[in-house]
Amino acid sequence: QVQLVESGGGLVQAGGSLRLSCVASGRTFSQYAMGWFRQVPGKERELVSSITSGGVTNYADSVKGRFTISRDNAKNTVYLQMNSLKREDTAVYYCKAAELRGIYRYDYWGQGTQVTVSS
Repeated sequence: QVQLVESGGGLVQAGGSLRLSCVASGRTFSQYAMGWFRQVPGKERELVSSITSGGVTNYADSVKGRFTISRDNAKNTVYLQMNSLKREDTAVYYCKAAELRGIYRYDYWGQGTQVTVSS
C-alpha cells in the first residue's frame, strides 16, 4: 500500500505561483509513475501532468508552458510548480502514483489539496 500526502495548495491571485508537493510512502518510489490531476465540482477529474519513473513528462495543453512537474526520488516526492496561474486553474489537485507489479497496475491517490486562483 502506498500513501500519498499532498501539500502546497492555497489561495493565490491570478498571475501568481504555487508549488504543490506530494510525498509518497514506500521504498520503491523511484519505480512509480506519478501524476497530478485536478477536479472541479460537477466535472470529471482530469490529468494535469505526469512523470514516468525515467523522468519523461507529459502536460495537458491547458498548462503547457506554465506548469512544471518534477520528482526527487531521494525524498520520495513529486512536485508541481504552477506559474502564471489563471482562475480556471482553480480546483482540487490530486496526486496519483501508479505501481506496476508484474502484469498488474495499482493506482494510489492522495487526499487532494485545494488551489484557488482569484482575479
